[in-house]
Amino acid sequence: MSDETGSEAADRSDGTAPPDPADSVEGSDQSDPAEASDPTGEGETTAGDRFTAADRVARVPPSGIRAFFEVAEAHDDVVSLGVGEPDFSAPWPARSAAVASLERGRTSYTANRGTAELRRAIAGRVERYGHAYDPDEEVLVTTGASEAVDLAFRAFVDPGDTVALPTPTYVSYEPGVTFAGGDPLAVPTYHEDDWALTPEALAEAGADEAEMLVLCYPNNPTGATMSADELDAVAAFCVDNDLLVVSDEIYAALTYDGDHESVATRPGMRERTVVINGFSKAYAMTGLRLGYALAPPGAIEAMTTVHQYGMLSAPTTAQHAAVAAIERCDDEVARMRREYDRRRRYLTARLRELGLAVAEPSGAFYAFPRVTDVAPDGDDEAFATDLLDEVGVAAVPGSAFGSGGAGHLRLSYATGMGELKEATRRLERYLDGR
Repeated sequence: MSDETGSEAADRSDGTAPPDPADSVEGSDQSDPAEASDPTGEGETTAGDRFTAADRVARVPPSGIRAFFEVAEAHDDVVSLGVGEPDFSAPWPARSAAVASLERGRTSYTANRGTAELRRAIAGRVERYGHAYDPDEEVLVTTGASEAVDLAFRAFVDPGDTVALPTPTYVSYEPGVTFAGGDPLAVPTYHEDDWALTPEALAEAGADEAEMLVLCYPNNPTGATMSADELDAVAAFCVDNDLLVVSDEIYAALTYDGDHESVATRPGMRERTVVINGFSKAYAMTGLRLGYALAPPGAIEAMTTVHQYGMLSAPTTAQHAAVAAIERCDDEVARMRREYDRRRRYLTARLRELGLAVAEPSGAFYAFPRVTDVAPDGDDEAFATDLLDEVGVAAVPGSAFGSGGAGHLRLSYATGMGELKEATRRLERYLDGR
């Protein structure tokens, strides 16, 4: 896979110790596989062999992203455009605050909903998006934005409820709905429409009969955002059809063509919307696992009930880092956004030079080109496999993001410009050889 030595060296130059191999998953597991399956040595079967996954778990296939990268890891000299993770380190003020909190022994649990200091900071930060939430009753700090999404599903989806999911979309939503006992409903969006979500598309898919709609804008994997008019129209649809909304806005700070707007600011939407955000993408704090949910008091109370039994509280060290991130890292976020924008413009222009159609990504850090015309039998999975095998470029097949992503690739530009240029050179060589 791609070389990350430079970023690790940068961390060490900031005073951070290099990772200890003994802390890795492989290094910490010293058990003998033979003992695990037969501890008596007499051929007896352990209780673990008698487990059968629950139906709702058995119905969910492994993540297409993970499956593909397990294959990619077996290859040498790979340039990866697949990982949806910033290639930057978390800003130093956030890391410094984390270190200081540990040095001062701040390692206890916090309140279930997060520290009051952080909740106040979050409430103040989201005012830039037109939000006004009470930090005491309407903010919940979670272990990553993914936990917040899961809490919303488990708190508000009853068995048999229909949850509308515009596709292509983030891989965790459909399994999360299934685990909660709900029925996912795909709402197709299309490359030709710049992946726009419309009331007509929602109605045609049957979302007017659903109980919940999940929105992810800026979008993973397409990079699409919603215009003010599009938000108004979808909000009106939700109000007219009494839909609850989970709005995953984790990429809100990474919007390039104008300011981010939230569906929760539209008339009639605040009382029916859970807004989700976090620190992984904008602040490059993926490993610190910290997110948050914004919602009316009753919704936050219900989500906290689930959260307090499953997680208790979000990581304490990360919460101290997050306060510093909000208060002291705006310049770093702006710098990272400018660099993503530079890469975005390079990658989309280069893909078009190579004859691949790609809708302009206006948020997040992904491009989603169509490859049906050049893929074997139009198969994006076959294309991604060939691209990896023949020229060593790793990209995620679009079908990993649902049927709406078939025939496309997700390319992440959360990687260095040098790697982007090398990846597109290899892609050109691959296309020229077809």
